[in-house]
Amino acid sequence: MRIEGSAFYGCKFLASITLPNTLTSIERQAFSNCPSLSSITIPKSVTEIGYSALAGCEKLESIYLRATTPPTLEPHLFQDPDEGVPDVTIYVPMESVDAYKSSESWRPYADRIEGYEL
Repeated sequence: MRIEGSAFYGCKFLASITLPNTLTSIERQAFSNCPSLSSITIPKSVTEIGYSALAGCEKLESIYLRATTPPTLEPHLFQDPDEGVPDVTIYVPMESVDAYKSSESWRPYADRIEGYEL
């Protein structure tokens, strides 16, 4: 199962979401420009996250990733780097902090990655 590109684009009232365990892919700009989104939980079944999947989510405070192996991440999870990155904390399983921080695609967000107990 996947979330199609731009599926929730511009959804004004989506404040928080926990994605289902059957999900394997989040396509490009799936949650872009959701101005109220503050928290998203991504299940361990997700293996890839598309380009700018969370771009323009200005109230985003926390992303919870349950996968112990970092999902493939296309460039610019949030938006073009010239536009800045929201003040978000990316929570990953405690035992996977180093794997995420050293992953090529997650390395740009290393200073925002923190571990949590599942």
